[in-house]
Amino acid sequence: MDQPFSTHCSNTHVHILLCSHNGADLIEEQLDSFLAQTYQDWSLWVSDDGSTDATLEKLDQFARKHPGRVACIVEGPGLGIAANFLHLLSHSDLPLGLVALSDQDDVWLPHKLERAVTQLSQAGDAPCVWAARYWYTDAQLKPLRCSVSWRRGPSLENALVQNILSGHTITLNPAALALVRQAGLPPVAHHDWWIYLLSMACGAQAIIDQEPALFYRQHSANAVGQQSTLTARLRRLSALKSGLMGEWIKSNLTALIASDLPLTPQARDIARIWMETNPNDRYRVLQSMGIHRQSWAETALIHLAARVGKL
Repeated sequence: MDQPFSTHCSNTHVHILLCSHNGADLIEEQLDSFLAQTYQDWSLWVSDDGSTDATLEKLDQFARKHPGRVACIVEGPGLGIAANFLHLLSHSDLPLGLVALSDQDDVWLPHKLERAVTQLSQAGDAPCVWAARYWYTDAQLKPLRCSVSWRRGPSLENALVQNILSGHTITLNPAALALVRQAGLPPVAHHDWWIYLLSMACGAQAIIDQEPALFYRQHSANAVGQQSTLTARLRRLSALKSGLMGEWIKSNLTALIASDLPLTPQARDIARIWMETNPNDRYRVLQSMGIHRQSWAETALIHLAARVGKL
């Protein structure tokens, strides 16, 4: 359902983009964390993907209690979390400005928006995407550990085979949002990986704040969950062995090539060569172009997968 919205847009106003689906049990804590931000120049946009619980009622209650905070609530496309976020990012009524992506079950730390806006301002008018580390917590928000620090940092060579920009922390400046919109609504599996890849492919800047920005609640209904546990590593290994990782890479590059994005010459070359190379020979592309994951062990694994034609 659509709600009346504001077209408020300035260089400092942040549009928080929240995608929801049956999140009634946890969404109120996330909404309260928006109100607790030290940076208060924001409004909320929601795309609800067919909730059948009390999610929409909770959002309506929040809107009535805090007039002017909820700009728009729209119906999602019903195609999963990646499509839902890309649908909201590309919504025709959303002004071109600062946008911060939000999951429904996190809790933002009070400094999150302030740090994102401050650091993004340093990029000026050039496209820039901001992300941050975060705290893994249990279902009751007891901190468990901090997310990893990506020592090799963002790069195109990394973005081809790995995402290091956690979607629930991402904030885009207007120029970066314009790139996402220009790319349209490709059928990619992971919206945050897609944002990372297209940003690097267009020569944008990526900032990963080392200060944790939110509590990432771990519970039975997590869409992704912890990435450095044994279970998560085995899941990635399974994706490599089955060829699923290769399919994700292929869909990302297919979308990149089909887009009208201002790709760098390096990005055009990598995408073209990768797609034209026989899968059994792609390990040569990995080696010659320095394509890597953040750890040496996982880089070795993708080289092995490429040697047996799984990429």
